[in-house]
Amino acid sequence: MTDHTMKKNPASIPHSIWHADDIRRMEREAADCLGLTLYELMQRAGEAAFQVVRNAYPDARHWLVLCGHGNNGGDGYVVARLANALGLEVTLLAQESDKPLPEEAEQARNTWLNAGGIIHTPDIIWPQEVDVIIDALSGTGLTHAPREPLAKLIERANAHTAPVVAIDIPSGLLAQTGATPGAVINAVHTVTFIALKPGLLTGKARDVTGRIHFNALGLDAWLAEQDAPIQRFDASQLAHWLTPRRPTSHKGSHGRLVIIGGDHGTAGAIRMAGEAALRAGAGLVKVLTRSENIAPILTARPELMVDALTPHTLDESLAWADVVVIGPGLGQQEWGKKALQKVENVRKPMLWDADALNLLAINPDKRHNRVITPHPGEAARLLGCSITEIEDDRLLSAQRLVKRYGGVVVLKGAGTVVASEHNALGIIDAGNAGMASGGMGDVLSGIIGALLGQKLTPYDAACAGCVAHGAAADVLAARFGTRGMLATDLFTTLQRIVNPDVIDVYHDESSNSATG
Repeated sequence: MTDHTMKKNPASIPHSIWHADDIRRMEREAADCLGLTLYELMQRAGEAAFQVVRNAYPDARHWLVLCGHGNNGGDGYVVARLANALGLEVTLLAQESDKPLPEEAEQARNTWLNAGGIIHTPDIIWPQEVDVIIDALSGTGLTHAPREPLAKLIERANAHTAPVVAIDIPSGLLAQTGATPGAVINAVHTVTFIALKPGLLTGKARDVTGRIHFNALGLDAWLAEQDAPIQRFDASQLAHWLTPRRPTSHKGSHGRLVIIGGDHGTAGAIRMAGEAALRAGAGLVKVLTRSENIAPILTARPELMVDALTPHTLDESLAWADVVVIGPGLGQQEWGKKALQKVENVRKPMLWDADALNLLAINPDKRHNRVITPHPGEAARLLGCSITEIEDDRLLSAQRLVKRYGGVVVLKGAGTVVASEHNALGIIDAGNAGMASGGMGDVLSGIIGALLGQKLTPYDAACAGCVAHGAAADVLAARFGTRGMLATDLFTTLQRIVNPDVIDVYHDESSNSATG
């Protein structure tokens, strides 16, 4: 299995994502429009997968190809035939079934047999001297845990010493949700076709997809005319959101932000949110917290304005601020409840996180000017369901949260999902396992709050904030690794990330000096 925390998806994969069911329909429509047969598309898919395997493993002499009883298996037959034609040793194992193969897969199977290929049953003794395994077992049509004998085949492939390349999607990974309800292939490379599927980018995807390769099978022009229902967001798009500042801008031009929280013992949460907001470009940041937190926070970050949270300072600050962030270290006692009761009626852009969400779950309401940023546990409380239900379909869970609470929802996790009540839906393709540590959510709240103050729409602020957050962590992971990453470590890289124009210049200068 690849270390997906360090090897990011290539920039060449598209930013549009399609529901798995839509892709099957699109494939037929595109083929009809362009005068292609589905078998021609299958041949193109097999050729694309074959090239990825050859490029990744040029010295591999013995290929083991696992074919399922569907069109994904048909792609496998094409790969096997091409490898055999090149003089490579190919062992092909195919699932047996009483049902007939789809027409295109049957044609690919017959072409393999006519070329002298042999089809083995899966219960043979697998050869040990195999250099690479091709997973063409279940494809994108799977909607449940793999049953026997498929599950056993998946487990045998994972137990083998050879690396696995998955065709379209690792078998056992659900294409629509990214859930892994049973056995699942641990691929080092995944070659996917026509369009990205949500399950390749969220849920358990990062554990099992390895490096994703994409091929539109020649349908690029047709696809470009279609409106994708979901977008993939990564660091390459930051320059779209975070344009250079006008030379004449001043601190009042970039937002006045008030952050409320930091009950007894949680000064760190509110301090991290405040500093993150400054590092993300907020013009002025005021923190309202417990009085005993004032001196430590000012000592650590004197650029913050800090005051004790009282009814008077809260009223004053809510009138002064352009944006309100509440929740980091807020607690669920009377002190925090009273503050939230006053904030909930503010009509300015606001972000609720942490204990503000736990209190919201007790007294639900709907707000159109609010961003909420739950992790799966908080999302489960907000929807009154289990964490497993949240993780089984993260896109649906985010959409359910929007329907109940309004505004914009950021469902955090590997493959963070951002949803808005205007039906915008995005998956964040940034971040790594080093972010699984305390305080990361507080930092994210500050970043998104700062971007709201810089006049990004709530949805754009959420998407850009999540990308900047993840990209800052990715720089650290590439430099130091993922273990031991602290939330405050992100401050060292965040400033560069939120200035993408400077980063581009830096890269250009580095390239010139390296080649000059």
